[in-house]
Amino acid sequence: VQLVESGGGVAQTGGSLRLSCVASGPGASLDFYAVTWFRQAPGKEAEGLACIDREGGATFYGDSVKGRFTISRDTAVNKVFLQLESLNIDDTAMYYCATDFGRKCDRTGWSYDTWGQGTQVTVNS
Repeated sequence: VQLVESGGGVAQTGGSLRLSCVASGPGASLDFYAVTWFRQAPGKEAEGLACIDREGGATFYGDSVKGRFTISRDTAVNKVFLQLESLNIDDTAMYYCATDFGRKCDRTGWSYDTWGQGTQVTVNS
């Protein structure tokens, strides 16, 4: 299973973007797994942002994005989205979707071992 992110780009401070994640490969489907979004800026550690369970749709967010970012899934199109709102310069990073192939998000942290190539988000003032 390969994960493919899209939707990144350049936004102004206060702007918004919608990132998408899809699974590719024979029989691949994000519908089977909990999915996490994380980001990494140059010179910084990876930062977990949001996670959505496979079933029930329970969602979890990192403190830095709570109230600004929204994770969701659309099983009809086998995609998971991350809606970014109220962007600021500190949100500039490469954004990745990821999974550990479990059904539920880790309730104590961020758990993933497979991710895509990422999509770049750049926020300008």
